[in-house]
Amino acid sequence: MPAGKLLTGSSSNEKNRNADEGPQKNVSVSAFWMAAYETSRDAFDVFYKDENTPQNTADAITRPSQQYIDFSLGMGKEGGYPVNSLSQYAALMYCRWLYGKTGIFYRLPTEAEWEYACRAGSNSTYYFGNDTSQLGTYAWYAANSDNKFHKSGEKLPNAWNLYDMLGNVTEWTLDYYDEKAYEKIKENSTDPVAFATSRYPKVLKGGSYADEAIALRVANRMRSDPSWNRRDPQIPKSKWWLTDAPSVGFRIVRPFKQPTKEEAESFYKRYLGQ
Repeated sequence: MPAGKLLTGSSSNEKNRNADEGPQKNVSVSAFWMAAYETSRDAFDVFYKDENTPQNTADAITRPSQQYIDFSLGMGKEGGYPVNSLSQYAALMYCRWLYGKTGIFYRLPTEAEWEYACRAGSNSTYYFGNDTSQLGTYAWYAANSDNKFHKSGEKLPNAWNLYDMLGNVTEWTLDYYDEKAYEKIKENSTDPVAFATSRYPKVLKGGSYADEAIALRVANRMRSDPSWNRRDPQIPKSKWWLTDAPSVGFRIVRPFKQPTKEEAESFYKRYLGQ
């Protein structure tokens, strides 16, 4: 994703606009790479199995807790289906594991980065325009998904060749959810991000297979909720899995300007509380 400018959120005349999508602000976004596809179950399972091998010295907090149900709910696992039902914490732990394996820093996108990449230069309701009748060509959502997620990459990508930015699974961002977030962003600022002050709520973007078309608008902002873990049988409740959010997944980014080792470790410590 080349460095560029983004007009955040939605205009006051966009149909189905929510109040938390404005006021719009002009911001700059630094260059970064973004995964073309949502993180797959196949890829996440490599991490999961590696961290749970007997010879792994990770402690019980760092190691992923056991998956006490089939979180895919029969929708699909191996072969390119997105990983689902997992927390922002789990997504960031996967990123930290990748960093440890490769020496390359990965993380979740900020809300601004996500919107910038999804729009790919557009300023319409959806990255392909405003016509909802075209949505099924680009996204799995309530009208065509049969109430399940699908293999990544089966729909058309956006102009920057990113697949399933809308629909399929809703995607975590780094940002803490604040309904007044855009009021607090400074005009012409660079790489804005709202750092979390508590576990809930965080921002998710893109909508999912279970959502109606209005939730897939690029500017739509979704907030995480403690109820997503209400049926978790573990005490205390898991930081990793979400029993009641089967439509939640993620994709990763890699900043063009890589942080130093100290900066990378500081980032993970800040976001993971370790």
